[in-house]
Amino acid sequence: MTFQSPLALLGLLVVLVLVAAYVRHERGRGSYVARFTNLALLPNLVDRAPGWRRHLPVAILLVALAAMVVGVARPHANVSVPREEATVVLAIDVSRSMAAKDVEPSRLGAARAAANAFVRKVPEKFRVGVVSFASRAVVAVPPTADRSLVRAALAALRPGEGTALGDAIALSAQLGQRERRADGTRPPTAVLLISDGTSMGGRTTPQASSQRARSLRIPVYTVVLGTQNGTVEQTLTGGFRQIVQVPPSPDTLRQVAQTTGGVFFTARNDARLRDVYERLGSRIGHRRESREMTDVFAGGSAALLLAGGALSALWFRRVP
Repeated sequence: MTFQSPLALLGLLVVLVLVAAYVRHERGRGSYVARFTNLALLPNLVDRAPGWRRHLPVAILLVALAAMVVGVARPHANVSVPREEATVVLAIDVSRSMAAKDVEPSRLGAARAAANAFVRKVPEKFRVGVVSFASRAVVAVPPTADRSLVRAALAALRPGEGTALGDAIALSAQLGQRERRADGTRPPTAVLLISDGTSMGGRTTPQASSQRARSLRIPVYTVVLGTQNGTVEQTLTGGFRQIVQVPPSPDTLRQVAQTTGGVFFTARNDARLRDVYERLGSRIGHRRESREMTDVFAGGSAALLLAGGALSALWFRRVP
C-alpha cells in the first residue's frame, strides 16, 4: 500500500498519545478509588464490575481515529479488477505422444476437456483462438468471441506426428499481434501452450520464437502434461507393434515461460490440469490496478464511531 500524502500519517502519533493517556488515566483511577474507598464494601454497592465492556467503546473510538488518519493520507492499493477485453490463443500439442493414456482418457483428451473448461471461465468479451501443432503448426480457429467455433475446433483435434513447438509459439504470437481494438491499439494478449514438452522438427526453435513473443509483450503460459510412465504404440514394417516410452520433458516449456514472462505449470492428471486452467483463466481475466482507498477508510471510521457510540449508550447510558 502506498500513500499520496504520507506526512498525514504523523497523526497516528496523536492516536498513540491518546492511548497512553487513557492507560495512564485508568491506572490512576484504580489507585484513586483504592485510596478513598473501602474495597470490602464495593460488592454491596454494585452488582458487578463492567470489566472489558468499559474499555471497548474507547478502543473502538481510537481505532476509528487511526482509520481516519490513514484515510487522510490517501492510501492506494493494488487490487485485482476484471479485464474488459483480451485475446487468448490456446496452443495445443497434438503430436503422437499426446495419445498416451497415462492421463485419462489420454493426454490429448485431458487437454481438450481442460481447455473447454477454461473457455467457459473466461469473460464473454474475450477473443479465443486455437492453434494445434504436430509436425507443423496450424490455425484451428482464429481469435473469435464465438465460443461454439472454439469448442468445435477443440473437438476436431487429432494426434499427428512430430512436435513443432517453436512454430506453434511463433504462430500463436503472430495471431495475437494481429488483434486490434477499434482505436487501433492491441488488447492484452496471452498464449496458453499445453504439451508434454518435447520439441521435434519445425522451422523455428522454441528459443527464437520465445524471444519474438517477448518482444511483442505476449506472455506464454505453459503446461506440461503426462507422467514418466507414458507410452504409445507404434506400428512397424511388417505389422509388428512396438511400445514406445514417452515421458514428459518440462525443461523447454519452463524456459519458454521464463523467457516470455509467463508461468510454467505441471499437471500430472486430469483434475490437476483442470485446476491449472482455472488458475490461468483467473490470472488472464484480471489485472492489477492501483486504486485510492480513502473512501474505504473513511467509511470504516464512520462505522466504528457509530458502533462505539451505540455500545457506550447501550451499556452505560453515555457516549465515549
